Amino acid sequence: MNIAIIFAGGSGIRMGAGIPKQFLEINGKPILIHTMHLFQHHHEIDKIYAAVQEDYIDYVKDLADEFRVTKLAKVVAGGESAQDSIYHALKAAAEENPPDSIVLIHDGVRPFVAYDVISKNIESVKKYGNAITSTPCFETILVSKDGRQVDSVPYRKETFSGQAPQSFYLQEIIESHEKIQATETGYENMVDACTIIRTLGQTAYLVEGNRGNIKVTTPEDVYLLRALLQYQENEQAFGFGITNHIGRKLPDS
Repeated sequence: MNIAIIFAGGSGIRMGAGIPKQFLEINGKPILIHTMHLFQHHHEIDKIYAAVQEDYIDYVKDLADEFRVTKLAKVVAGGESAQDSIYHALKAAAEENPPDSIVLIHDGVRPFVAYDVISKNIESVKKYGNAITSTPCFETILVSKDGRQVDSVPYRKETFSGQAPQSFYLQEIIESHEKIQATETGYENMVDACTIIRTLGQTAYLVEGNRGNIKVTTPEDVYLLRALLQYQENEQAFGFGITNHIGRKLPDS
């Protein structure tokens, strides 16, 4: 069983919008639905579980019906942090699926992950036990503790930008969450699942992601997403790309 865990409990404060950013409409449908469709249309994904703000649960169910997200199994209330929300969705999945199911944890406002990246995540979990989607950094990374002085400059060839999905076996990632919850600091500074397992001393394995897999956080990101979607439409209409709207290679004409 391959399951997408989509967390979308953000309030959109940095976006400055009147509604949470995951519900902003781009090209006729909410960002969250764009994200869900990535997994809805992937042949290896069996189910989708989502965590959202409690007041939006019924709204998300209605959106799923409207946009035919038939793989959506359950929508649960999110928590105080992103990791709380993810844990709630993982526990909901554990109630209904085998413990060795593969879960792909994905941000609801990353609506542009490529089809093959999802496949590579599943393959990596089967081979290594986990998968952390990433891309090599093109920019120079600077480390600064006080935000004013540069403390160190890592070699660029050794730096990568973490993305999503991040994928694991269901029971194993739940156990990792619960070990972190039992510590004195809990989820403090646990920015993602990769941070959790590395904090526990586990090895994390990289999977190469796609450059367009942005996290929509600011108004500028909305414009970028629109441009990416327009590029996809041009690929399909005029044939000057190699992928369709869900990242699969198009047949030769």
